[in-house]
Amino acid sequence: MSHSFDCSPISDPSRPDLFYHPVSLPTIGSVYAVSFLTQPPPIPDSCSVMGWLPAETAGEADAEAGLNDFVDNPKFRAIMHEAIQTGLREKVDDIWINSALQLQQGWMHIHDSRNLPALGRIGDPDDIIASVLVRDSKILPDTYQPMPSYRLCTSDGPTLLTEGLAAKLKSFESASIRKFNTT
Repeated sequence: MSHSFDCSPISDPSRPDLFYHPVSLPTIGSVYAVSFLTQPPPIPDSCSVMGWLPAETAGEADAEAGLNDFVDNPKFRAIMHEAIQTGLREKVDDIWINSALQLQQGWMHIHDSRNLPALGRIGDPDDIIASVLVRDSKILPDTYQPMPSYRLCTSDGPTLLTEGLAAKLKSFESASIRKFNTT
C-alpha cells in the first residue's frame, strides 16, 4: 500500500535538481520535504527526503522559512553515504577518478560542490562528505569514512553532488521508493 501524498512538488528556481513536497510531520506539523526526486515520498520521513523546511516560521505568519530552519533526515544521510561509496566503487564519476589520479597516494576528501575549496586547499569541514584512501592513483572504496561534521544544508544551500554521484544517489532513492511501494 502506498502512502504517497498527492500534492504536486514545488521546484527550486535556483536548483532545478531540488523539489519541495508538502507533507505533515507529527512533531513539526506542515513542512516541505526536500528531495532530489519529483515523485512524492511514500512516507514523510522516507530516505528519499534530504530533510524538512517548515511551511512557515513559528510565531511569524508572514516570515518565510530559511535554510537555518532546515532539519536533517538521518535516513537520507545513510542512503547518501551508501550511494556515494557505491558510486566510487563503480567509478561513475570522472571528477573523483581524476582527483585520485592527481593525488596518487593518501586520503582524498569527497566534498560537496556547493562551496568548492580553492585549488590545493582542504574545504570547510561542513562541506566534506567523507574521506577515502587513494593508493597508486586508485580509489579504495572500502576505506570510505563518512565525515561527522558534514552538514546536508548550509548557508550555501542543500547538498550538491558531482554529476555521477548525484545520478547514483537518485537511482538509490528511486529504488528505495519502488521497494517501499511493493511491500
